[in-house]
Amino acid sequence: MSLIHRYKSNGFNIVLDINSGCIHLVDEVTYEVLPYLEEGLGTEAIAEKLENKYNREDIETSVRECNKLKEDGMLFTKDVYENVIEEFSNNRQTVVKALCLHIAHDCNLACRYCFAEEGEYHGRRALMSYEVGKKALDFLIANSGSRKNLEVDFFGGEPLMNWDVVKRLVKYGRSQEEAHHKKFRFTLTTNGVLLNDEVMEFCNKEMGNVVLSVDGRKEVHDYMRPFRKGAGSYDLIMPKFQKFAESRNQDKYYVRGTFTHHNLDFSQDVLHLADLGFKQISVEPVVAADTEEYAIREEDIPQIMEEYDTLAKEMIKREKEGKGFNFFHFMIDLTGGPCVYKRLSGCGSGTEYLAVTPCGDFYPCHQFVGEEQYLMGNVDEGITKPEIQKEFGGCNVYTKKDCKDCFARFYCSGGCAANAFHFQGDIKGNYEIGCELQRKRVECAIMIKAALACD
Repeated sequence: MSLIHRYKSNGFNIVLDINSGCIHLVDEVTYEVLPYLEEGLGTEAIAEKLENKYNREDIETSVRECNKLKEDGMLFTKDVYENVIEEFSNNRQTVVKALCLHIAHDCNLACRYCFAEEGEYHGRRALMSYEVGKKALDFLIANSGSRKNLEVDFFGGEPLMNWDVVKRLVKYGRSQEEAHHKKFRFTLTTNGVLLNDEVMEFCNKEMGNVVLSVDGRKEVHDYMRPFRKGAGSYDLIMPKFQKFAESRNQDKYYVRGTFTHHNLDFSQDVLHLADLGFKQISVEPVVAADTEEYAIREEDIPQIMEEYDTLAKEMIKREKEGKGFNFFHFMIDLTGGPCVYKRLSGCGSGTEYLAVTPCGDFYPCHQFVGEEQYLMGNVDEGITKPEIQKEFGGCNVYTKKDCKDCFARFYCSGGCAANAFHFQGDIKGNYEIGCELQRKRVECAIMIKAALACD
């Protein structure tokens, strides 16, 4: 298992020390010295291998500097957490800190790639009652232990189709904060069809984050996100989204899109959104069975990789021109190294985070809703299948065999359990296309930081 990851990008020779998260920009000599050092070769042996390409003195200097970095714990560091993962998993006392409330299993759009089947989640259309939502919030308070900050996401389908219940639940949550020493952070995901001034005003007062669903260019969006009768939705939602983003001072929101096999040039969709003034952008690859005509295929990956490179270079250019924007998948914290807790605990689905259906059933996350084998309990009885919670509690980069040799494992925490389940039938498996794209995004994120730091 390698302790470093080397790659070239946009004129930089980049080295990531996997376990510490330290990043080094190196010259050509050091770039070629490093693999031999990792093999355990000494200065003489390395000099013999590289003396036809580089000056011996430069080689010796490089080896000396690399050894100093190793002594300082910044290069070839060992993983000190792998040996404690079993003890951590067995003794881990988890609390629930977030709920995804499926406030509406119904939608006014018919998006072609919707995993929720037009918001219905393999079942009938339904709206969550206030009573069910109230019980869900009570469950969250009761099962959050000493944790003060709690998160509730209003999700669908389309949450604005049940807007009055959303408002009542926010009011109820706020009424419980002081008595229980809690603070709710509410968020909302919407397609924008029913968005209006009253909704915007309420969200700006109460919602810590709002996700606005739009796929980018008009032709792309209208093809993938039409109304049920086929008409496009771009012209209706876009002016409202622009107004909403401005009303939130271009912060605490995301325009969130999905790219598919039909728009592999998705960097143009990202830049289209940026050109419209949006500063917080996320455009993510569709996850779909390869039987779907819009699914990402293995042969699409080279083009997608090029698109990420194109986007990264353009983002650097715009940032230097004072026209920068955030792209969600390039936003990783490189200052503190990989998060220890996340590498041991995974994404938190099924343990710290649960999805709640309109009838009050609990699932590990929104993408498991309807998978009856992962029905965990309900708002009346609580968690009735703790074995599912335990199964998810043991899902992390150390229990996924395909993560073992992946340099990006500590940035994705092992990837999405739902994607692994749907593609490999096992939450401890991997969705390989997703893994390949994640590795590329990490490389781009590091390169962007390097380029801006060197300016």
